[in-house]
Amino acid sequence: MQAILIGFMGSGKTTVGRLLAQTLATQHADLDDLIVESAGTPITTIFANYGEPYFRQLEQQTLINAIKQPGILSTGGGTPTVAANAAVLKRSPVPVIWLAATGETILERVQNDRSRPLVNDLNTESLMTLKRQRATLYANAADLVIHTDQLSLQEIVGHIVSWLTASHLVARA
Repeated sequence: MQAILIGFMGSGKTTVGRLLAQTLATQHADLDDLIVESAGTPITTIFANYGEPYFRQLEQQTLINAIKQPGILSTGGGTPTVAANAAVLKRSPVPVIWLAATGETILERVQNDRSRPLVNDLNTESLMTLKRQRATLYANAADLVIHTDQLSLQEIVGHIVSWLTASHLVARA
């Protein structure tokens, strides 16, 4: 991987990841999609039938495997909140980028998305409490933080490419 994107659900990890991969002429992988592919069942079904602990085991193994591949990886919102996953991210030489967004932005993006187990299970207040609780974990895992609320997709990708280039993590295009 050339970069790993983390952040709360709805922060833009998948959308930014796809555009970043396109800009860098590399592949994009979404950790949740890789988990679904590996398990052969949707995440909502994994949570319903086996629970979150089983999902997190699948997530950790999939993360370890994905980091070894080329490209950009977009993680799930809870990925760095599990100690074992946070350790995998910290040990990896791949830069971790936190896409941070305000609660208002997050709610606007996810409130009607029933494919997200936590949106189905939590009310707005509980979801925002979870977002606040996770902020420190995201910060601890991140090499770079980008506050995305007032930025276009192109601006976000531009910031990431500039940082990767300045850090000598990608060649200048």
